[in-house]
Amino acid sequence: YPLFQPGGPQLRLFRPDFFMAAVRPGVPQPADTAQFRVSMEMTKVDIKNYLEKIYNVPVVAVRTRIQYGAHNRRNHKNQRVKKPDYKVAYVQLGQGQTFQFPNLFPEKEQTPEARSFDDFKNKYLEKEKQRQRGDPRRGGVPDWFGL
Repeated sequence: YPLFQPGGPQLRLFRPDFFMAAVRPGVPQPADTAQFRVSMEMTKVDIKNYLEKIYNVPVVAVRTRIQYGAHNRRNHKNQRVKKPDYKVAYVQLGQGQTFQFPNLFPEKEQTPEARSFDDFKNKYLEKEKQRQRGDPRRGGVPDWFGL
C-alpha cells in the first residue's frame, strides 16, 4: 500500500453486501447445476454477476425461489415461532462446467475394535429384549399386576 498523504485518495475495497452459500441439494440435480442459499435482496442478475465477476464462473441461467420458513416450534408462551424465509438459487453453469458437492465427512473404515464393540452392543440389546419380554406362562397379564 502506498503511504497515506493528507488529502490523498483513500484505498477502498468494494465488497458486495450479499452472501452466497453452496448447499447440498435435497434431490439429485444435473451435473451442471449448483444450488445456493442467497441473500433475500439478490436478484437473478446479481447472482449471475456475483459468480462471473468475483469467481470467474460462466453462468448460463439462474432460477430462484423463496423457501417459506418452518414454524413448528413454540416459545415459553406457547406462541408459534417461525424461522425466517430464505431464497434458494439454482445456477446452471456454462458449457463443459460441472459441479459436484464435496464429501466433507467421508465414511471411515471400521477397525476390529469398532466391529467388536458393535457385536457387544448387539448382544447386549438382544439380552435386554429377552429380559423385558413378558413371561409366557402369565397368559398376557402384565408384570405389575401381582398374582
